[in-house]
Amino acid sequence: MAYMTIMNHTALVAGSAKLVQTQVGSPADYSAVRNAIKGGLQPVLFIAPSIVSAIVRTLELLLITLVAFVCAREYPGFQPDIRIEFYAIATVVGAAGTIMMFELFGLNRLQALLRPTQALPKIALSWVIAFASIIIVVFMTKSSDEYSRAWLTLWAIAGFVAVVIGRNIIAAILKSLNNDGQFNRRAVLIGGGAHVQDILRLIGNSNDSGTSILGFFDDRDESRVAPEVADCKKLGRFSDVIDFVRASKADLVIMTLPPAAEARIETILESLRVLPADIRISAHGQKLRYRPRAYSYVGNLPCLDISDRPLGDWGPLLKGLADRVIAFFAIILLSPIMLLAALAVKLDSPGPLIFRQKRYGFNNELIEVYKFRSMRIDMSDATASKLVTRDDPRVTRVGRFLRKTSADELPQLLNVLKGELSLVGPRPHATRAKANGELYERVVDGYFARHRVKPGITGWAQINGWRGETETEEQIQRRVDHDLYYIENWSLTFDLYILARTPLSLLNFDRAY
Repeated sequence: MAYMTIMNHTALVAGSAKLVQTQVGSPADYSAVRNAIKGGLQPVLFIAPSIVSAIVRTLELLLITLVAFVCAREYPGFQPDIRIEFYAIATVVGAAGTIMMFELFGLNRLQALLRPTQALPKIALSWVIAFASIIIVVFMTKSSDEYSRAWLTLWAIAGFVAVVIGRNIIAAILKSLNNDGQFNRRAVLIGGGAHVQDILRLIGNSNDSGTSILGFFDDRDESRVAPEVADCKKLGRFSDVIDFVRASKADLVIMTLPPAAEARIETILESLRVLPADIRISAHGQKLRYRPRAYSYVGNLPCLDISDRPLGDWGPLLKGLADRVIAFFAIILLSPIMLLAALAVKLDSPGPLIFRQKRYGFNNELIEVYKFRSMRIDMSDATASKLVTRDDPRVTRVGRFLRKTSADELPQLLNVLKGELSLVGPRPHATRAKANGELYERVVDGYFARHRVKPGITGWAQINGWRGETETEEQIQRRVDHDLYYIENWSLTFDLYILARTPLSLLNFDRAY
């Protein structure tokens, strides 16, 4: 792929990449980053335009079909004994044909949805073509006697009016939501200088462009790089990028450094792989040209794709819905086991039933994970600075059984319902968890890349034998390798496969203490 020319020398800069990651990889107080921007910066939930388009397509298909049905029912000349299947065929052809033409003319793109008046000529042309298709089908099947011409005319007029009104209502709703940039990708630029003005012009920076530029980062001082270019402010140095993107929930990072800065580009790209964001390299001004399909575009800015957000546009929505539905029924089915476990914990030793522990969650944010308490209350280790080992005296009798069977983790189904965990994903680790006496993030380069998705109760690593204690650096490395493989190859069927395999994996008690 085109971006491989950028990544070929990653191994040569691993040391410097690790230095950058060490500076910005761990969780930080983001308030200082937010306060660096005048007026403050509040994270906005991004809704992908592809999701909006799919919803609009579905609504318009239902609307056109409903109008056809109402016209047939309310038309005074409607006969109860008509052959309804002919009307159904015409309705399907008309509704589906209209939606196909809307798609062909780009009328389901966010920009067209926000400007229904400008799109009106294409809407009318699409409607004419769709109804011409109905007439052609009727003519070819010699079934004109089965249809009411008055019904077809009434549907053509009423349907077009309904679509136009509906489009204006949708536009008003979308514009209201987009006042906060709900449908805009929030982007930052890496690299300043005079060329930033050209890049901003190509991208466009308004609610109709689909991208909001938050600012740029550059290591050079004000004598070499202006602190503001065309209302685009300098937000900090290269080492501030990761903390800022996490704090602002930015969706897109665009590298604008010149190709001559190859070593610096490679170092920064290696550090950025921990982020749940799209990473792009601007191809503007490059002399080297690739085939047209090698480029993606942000506005009119040609870019080379380095990495995409995990799960894509629909993935988080589908995964979140599946998580909550399955977790809800799992709690109901497993409630007898959970009640017995709670009773056993209470009778076995004094202390609370539930142990709450801070762990790393999505985007390196700290979440509070629930577990049935398995350790003596006076020996608990909230940060997991010392991992549990075989015959650990801190573990209670009941706790030992719960940990071996992973029943202590059943309360995490409540974390799933709250949206903090997923059923399947990289297991969340405690903040001070260590392998061979070293913190996980110091042992594994790119460790925080596993936090680009929500952590899970079970995962690809767990069903492949990497659950429980991680005594050596090789064990945590293998676990992280499995986590990254899962992130890069995610699908709903992959999740279901992991869930189906999980009960069998619990029979492996190695390192489950």
